[in-house]
Amino acid sequence: MSVDIATVKRVAHLARIAVTEEEAQSFQGEINAILGFAEQLNEVDVEGVEPLTSVVAQTMKKRADVVTDGFYADRVVANAPVSDDDFFVVPKVVE
Repeated sequence: MSVDIATVKRVAHLARIAVTEEEAQSFQGEINAILGFAEQLNEVDVEGVEPLTSVVAQTMKKRADVVTDGFYADRVVANAPVSDDDFFVVPKVVE
């Protein structure tokens, strides 16, 4: 895959970056070099290689997937200027 000047300018526009014609040509070469390196990874044989979460064998820590309220709502609203029944009170912004 290669990137042309129009694509470089479009990406720069989407990123809100002003680039000159010379910079666009320079970026085109750099982006194409990066994509070329990424394409080399497709040549690596990964058949039989298991996905890893770490290079050190370990089990992932798991916790029960349950919904809780944290059990400390009073501490959360302790510094609020105004609260009511463990909820923040804010000014009305929509009529």
